[in-house]
Amino acid sequence: MRHDHRMILESALLDVRPGQEDGFLAAFAEARPLIACQRGFRSLELRRCLDDGRTSRFLLQVGWETLEDHTEGFRRSPEYGRWRELLHHYYDPFPLVEHYGEPLITA
Repeated sequence: MRHDHRMILESALLDVRPGQEDGFLAAFAEARPLIACQRGFRSLELRRCLDDGRTSRFLLQVGWETLEDHTEGFRRSPEYGRWRELLHHYYDPFPLVEHYGEPLITA
């Protein structure tokens, strides 16, 4: 594993079907080890939106060493099938997942 601070940040807005938030959070707790054991995994944060009318929206951010660790490694792994089975039926619409490079500006 590299010991510098560079990493790719995967970001996804997860719109969970209203009323299914508790089930989603329980399923996510079960799914978390499936991603955390992947090569290149660095970190994971799941945050809930606090804005009125948006409390069924979550922000997922996952740190990876390389883009390929996510797109080719995790998404082609046996664990991804179980991840999909546990979580994907909660989303409406299906989330847009994007990947970001190094910070250009920090404060």
